[in-house]
Amino acid sequence: MNSHKESIYVKLAREAIEKYVKSGEKLIPSSKIPKKLFDTKAGVFVSLKKYGALRGCIGTFKPFRNNICSEIIENAISAATSDPRFSPVTVDELKDLYISVDILSPPQEVKSIRQLDPKKYGVIVSSGYKKGLLLPDLEGVDTAEHQIDIAKRKAGIFPEEKVRLFRFEVKRYH
Repeated sequence: MNSHKESIYVKLAREAIEKYVKSGEKLIPSSKIPKKLFDTKAGVFVSLKKYGALRGCIGTFKPFRNNICSEIIENAISAATSDPRFSPVTVDELKDLYISVDILSPPQEVKSIRQLDPKKYGVIVSSGYKKGLLLPDLEGVDTAEHQIDIAKRKAGIFPEEKVRLFRFEVKRYH
């Protein structure tokens, strides 16, 4: 387990993952959870790392559930069990997971790449029904061009394909 004090968002994600991986049951939030998690909606990403390497990352760029609490629980379980890049997290791995939770601002369309900053903003690229998203402030992603290129590849958008660009900010919790 991590030695630092985890935020309420990360504690909720960790509880949801542990309960689901151990029992196959979804966490029912306790009354100890702050009211603000039930009163607000936002897109949420949950990222899992093990020994510094990505182990799972799933999220929603806009809210799909009734509140942030539900969004965190569902996305935490999905990050641990349904990220197609990884096998599901096992009980033995739970103690080694480092979890972060990103709460997203609503996306804003931008007209120019100059309005992007990969350290400050995440990016969404959109072409028809294809959409790709990349969170901000990721190691090794230092230019907006690189950020867009990765998001396009994730979406299956060809490099020369025209895209609409959206940016968003995150509050990252550890």
